[in-house]
Amino acid sequence: MTLVEQVYQITAKFPADERYGLAQQLRRAAVSIPSNVAEGAGRSSTGELGHYLGIALGSAAEVETQLELAVRLKLVPDTGNAQSLLEEVRKQLIVFRRSLRT
Repeated sequence: MTLVEQVYQITAKFPADERYGLAQQLRRAAVSIPSNVAEGAGRSSTGELGHYLGIALGSAAEVETQLELAVRLKLVPDTGNAQSLLEEVRKQLIVFRRSLRT
């Protein structure tokens, strides 16, 4: 959830002409991470939970790519600690998913 907050803060700094392009896509991908964890947790089996954790990992990869694009396109000078927070979220998702397999 903290990552989503940071993504919203970062995208708020985007130029007005980019608010409905990369900004919206980045926000949707970030929101998708905790949303898929929640949806998976609400399902009836660990297999389904694992599936949704995989989707959350895919969304994390999207966020990583889009944050890098934002910097390369000079939409923001940097992404603060969002990249390191994202890496921590990815690690947590991987460990969580692995724990379901044992």
